[in-house]
Amino acid sequence: MSFRIAKPLIYSLISAQIAGCMVGPDYVRPEVKNLSEAKEFKEVKGWKQAQPRDNVLSGKWWEIFNDPDLSKLESQVATANQSIIQAEAQFRQAEHLVLTAESALLPSATMNGSAQRFVAPSGGNFAPVGGVRNTFSNSISGSWQLDLWGSVRRQIEANVDNAQASAATMQALILSSQSTLALNYFQLKILDEQKKLMEETVAAFNKTLEITKNRYAAGIVAKSDVVQAEAQLESTRAQVINLGVQRAKFEHAIAVLVGKAPGQLTLPYAEFSTKLPSVPVSLPSELLERRPDIAAAERQAAAANASVGVAKAAYFPTVNLSANDGFQGSLLDTLYTAARNYWTLGPASAALVIFDGGAKKRN
Repeated sequence: MSFRIAKPLIYSLISAQIAGCMVGPDYVRPEVKNLSEAKEFKEVKGWKQAQPRDNVLSGKWWEIFNDPDLSKLESQVATANQSIIQAEAQFRQAEHLVLTAESALLPSATMNGSAQRFVAPSGGNFAPVGGVRNTFSNSISGSWQLDLWGSVRRQIEANVDNAQASAATMQALILSSQSTLALNYFQLKILDEQKKLMEETVAAFNKTLEITKNRYAAGIVAKSDVVQAEAQLESTRAQVINLGVQRAKFEHAIAVLVGKAPGQLTLPYAEFSTKLPSVPVSLPSELLERRPDIAAAERQAAAANASVGVAKAAYFPTVNLSANDGFQGSLLDTLYTAARNYWTLGPASAALVIFDGGAKKRN
């Protein structure tokens, strides 16, 4: 095909692609109107509408506890937690879906090649072409579906929003897993201190039982006093066992959060020396703006809005362009010559679905 002919045609098609309209509503972030006039906020000074800031990283917030064991466990959550690994894979998939949708804006090209050997009929009208013959061909064909109504661009928009929602969902899961691990860790430490206290109580009750038995042998107290001391001791021992069971549950939960089997993690008893940071009486409401789950919900709303445009574009015809350029001949050594070259431009086709059983309407 002559480049002199194709050049203005290509430029025209690209211009049409870029300037094509986009059906469907453009996304506008929802706003809460007239909050200042609401009776609940009339007396509140400094009221403002929230501005999501989920991109502000929370950082290694657990380091404020200055606990090396906790920091070591928290560092494993983002890389070893199975749920987070799954969420990361879903995010990567969402990113690739964006690239897949973007590829639909460009034309596609296919290379074809063939070789054929056949015996042509001879005699009569076929005498000039009789005998064994060869046919070789090599061609490149291209096709392009023009995005005149914005269906592809709306799909890209929806996929980008879904990818952003997936990223926010992953961040929410990381934050939730890290906070859950910290809660379980400190619950385990509390149980360790309670168990230590109960073991000291068992030792004290054991001595009390010995004294009561001696007093009973001397006839100072009744048998019921001995029975009561034994019951008190056994009850305390049962509480120690129960604390051990509860501790094992928290230890197993921590193991799962760091991507290990329950039996693969052992947290030995250690003196609770963590100095808890001071918590202010009130926390700034801006902290709520960092919640990634809220950002994920907003991005999902934007993706749904873009999908409306994809559905509306289905009511318009699709326009496809095609072209072909290649070589065909009976000899390989002369195949790629100007005399063996051929090309076709078209067909240019348009298709409009006029009946689909209501599928577009339901979509």
